[in-house]
Order: sequence, then C-alpha cells, then structure tokens
Amino acid sequence: MFNDLITRLHEFTVVFYAFSVLLYFFDFIHHNRKANRVAFWLLAFVWVLQTVFLISYMFKMGRFPVLTIFEGLYFYAWVLVTLSIGINHLLRVDFIVFFTNILGFTVMAIHTFAPMDTHSHVMAKQLISELLLIHITMAILSYGAFSLSFVFSLLYLFQYDLLKRKKWGPRLLRIADLEKLERLSYILAVVGVPMLLLSLILGLQWAFLKLPGMPWYDIKIIGSFILLTAYSIYLYLRTVRNLSGKKLAIWNTASFLIVLINFFLFGQLSTFHIWYS
Repeated sequence: MFNDLITRLHEFTVVFYAFSVLLYFFDFIHHNRKANRVAFWLLAFVWVLQTVFLISYMFKMGRFPVLTIFEGLYFYAWVLVTLSIGINHLLRVDFIVFFTNILGFTVMAIHTFAPMDTHSHVMAKQLISELLLIHITMAILSYGAFSLSFVFSLLYLFQYDLLKRKKWGPRLLRIADLEKLERLSYILAVVGVPMLLLSLILGLQWAFLKLPGMPWYDIKIIGSFILLTAYSIYLYLRTVRNLSGKKLAIWNTASFLIVLINFFLFGQLSTFHIWYS
C-alpha cells in the first residue's frame, strides 16, 4: 500500500514538474512574467511533494535516504529543486532556474521510472508502460503544436502573396493579419519545442529500461533530434536574430516537413518504433 501511494505521488510530481519546465521555457523565450510566476508555484508544489516523500521515506527506513542509487537520485533531484527555488527567490536568476530544472526533471524521471529495488516486479512493469504512454502522448502533443504552427505559417505565406500581388477581395479579409499569423505560429512552436524535448528525455529513459541493446543511431532517434534542432533554430532566429516575415515562415514550413518525415517514414524504418510492448 505504501509503495503504491509513493508511486502515484512520484507520477503526479513528474507531471507537475513537466508543466513547470514548459512554463519556464515559455518565459525564457517570450519573457512572460506571468508564466514565470505560475512555473515557480508549480515548482514549489513539486518541492512540497518531494519533501513529503523524503520525510515519509526517512520515517519508514529509520535513516537518512542516501545509501542506494535509488535514494541518491531522489535526494539529488530534491536538492536541485531546493536550489532552484532558493536562487529564484534570492537572486532572481530565472534562466539558471530554467536550465537547472531541465536537469532536475531528467533526474526525477530516471528515479521515478527506473525499476529500483523499492519497486516490485509488477510495479516496475507498470511504471515502464506508463512511462511509454507519457512519452508517446507528449510527442504527439508536440507534433500537434508544430502542425498548427505550420498552418499559421502557411496562411502567412498565402496572405503575404495576396498582398504582394494586390489581390484585394473577401479572401484577403477573412485571413488574419500577418502580424497575428506570425505571432500564433511562433507561440505554438514555443509550446512544441520543450514538449518534444521532455518527450525525448522520457523516451530515451524507456528505451534504456526496455531495450538495453537498442542502437542509439536508430533513424527515429536521429530524426527526432534533427526535428528538435530545426525548431530550436526557428526560435533562435525569431528571438535572438530578430528574423521575421516570409523567411521565418518558410523555415517553419520546411521544419514541418521534418515532422512528416519523422512520423511517417522514419517510424517505419526504425528498428524499435514499429512496435511497443
């Protein structure tokens, strides 16, 4: 009963942690203070859940929990969250908090879904299955965000062409203005990139547990990192280089072609993504 309760607590913690990282990423890219505040309170809630588990585990074991790899990972994740909250509160170095929590989330995911000694065999299999489910769900959600981002970029290019050729008419009026189309395309890419990154972290963790002999040069893995790189470059061009307009829309459209290739072609060529068990 205690192990099952702890398992559920870990899963909820990972979910809240993921949302916190996503919002910190949004603030990192978009300088949104509201997102930063919500991310901080989610991170604080993660810390509360972690602390509750840590104290419960200490009472259960009758000692400080750092003597095994399982215990050490969890305490390391707790330390990272604690330092993040302290840095955010005392020094206000937000970007340090964001990057620290990418590492913290990775450690937390490894701890939660690894079949350590504290899990039964049945529970370990259940956790691995749930890890796969979360990985696939987050990947598909990121693909959905990229798809909508592509649609807005496509509308941008269409609207741009109509304006350039001075094709005035009802079709032009029914499409949103260029600035709005570009902004919506960008926001959806901001949502998709961290979601894909977290999905890859969880997916690699699943592969490590389920397929220890899996080749890391698998075409699906390579394609996913190429996709992440393409959209990261898109965000870099938009936020750092201040690129906008037609060139940015074309880059986003080309990046979506990688989504299609990765989903339909590389998925079939992969040595392990054609089946899950």
